[in-house]
Amino acid sequence: MLTLDSHYLLKHFNIRKLYSAGMMLSGVSMMIMMSLKTLDLVGIGFAGITMGLSFGFYWSNRDYLALAITNDTNRNYYYGLETFFYTIIAVVIPITIGWFIESSGDTAQIHTAYLIITGIVFLVTVIASIVCFRGTFQNPIQKKYVFFKFHQLWYKLLSLSLLKGLVQGFLVTAPAMLIMLLIGKEGALGTAQSIGAIIAAVIMYVIGRIAKPSDRIKIFTAGLVLFALGAVVNGLLFNQTGVIIFILLLLIAKPLMDLAYFPIQFKVIDIVSKIEKRGEFAYILNHEAGLFAGRFLGAGTFLVLAYTISTEIALRYAIVIVAVLQLSSIFVAKKIIAEGNLLSPDEPEIDSKVMKEVAEKIV
Repeated sequence: MLTLDSHYLLKHFNIRKLYSAGMMLSGVSMMIMMSLKTLDLVGIGFAGITMGLSFGFYWSNRDYLALAITNDTNRNYYYGLETFFYTIIAVVIPITIGWFIESSGDTAQIHTAYLIITGIVFLVTVIASIVCFRGTFQNPIQKKYVFFKFHQLWYKLLSLSLLKGLVQGFLVTAPAMLIMLLIGKEGALGTAQSIGAIIAAVIMYVIGRIAKPSDRIKIFTAGLVLFALGAVVNGLLFNQTGVIIFILLLLIAKPLMDLAYFPIQFKVIDIVSKIEKRGEFAYILNHEAGLFAGRFLGAGTFLVLAYTISTEIALRYAIVIVAVLQLSSIFVAKKIIAEGNLLSPDEPEIDSKVMKEVAEKIV
């Protein structure tokens, strides 16, 4: 729904403004939370809605910009580089913030530390928005974004997005619940996760740098197999060791799947948008619907199993079933790539050095 709102607003506002609004609203959401004297339902709800708007504006417009300023030859490197920076920041920043808060002293100083952090976050979003405004990004030319009939290749991608969303629906809560149920305190696991995430980030950068478009199915398969392996080990052992193996394999599996999935998605959008003569945003919107359907189905299945049977069954076996089911994505992706290669025109070769320089500037 939020993505649909963003698409509607694109008819009236420049994409830079909406993209910047998404970043700014994330900072505003933090400020709302920090201004609450008590954590009441209204305040939390208002902050949550603001953050939801932030996500809707940010991700839908970001996907379009990434699609518009990359091509099929540099998208592997782009997502590898993005994953590298994103992961490093996601590890370093929480540790830095935690250290800053812990070193603040008493309760009053801790509250001041939170205010300082919120101010810094808001300042960073302002700077990022200014950088965005300096870009020369163009709005989609076509203003109609909602369609109900698509090329058969797009329907295959939607089935792939459904499978992806299905797993995402489980991963929203399952890892945290496994940690709380079987490990308790996160402590050492948190440290191991941080180290593993940094290692995974380096691996993603290297793979993105050297991988070719033809390697995507191999990368995708590796990610899916690692995820399935972790889920099976967790299901068989269902103890601390099983959870640790599952979490650590997931750290590598998820970025591998994303590294291959997004370029495949964008390649299909490139192809079908030319065939059907529609704007790319229409496909981004429709793709979000496919993901949402999968997430809803995955999360709903997990909750039904947890409440009607038992949480243990949901955490132990349902994840295995979903992970094994997602292995079918390999065959779907192969068909998509094969059909896409038949439909897409030959693209000119681009010098690898130029490709890497462009990707670095994008990130």
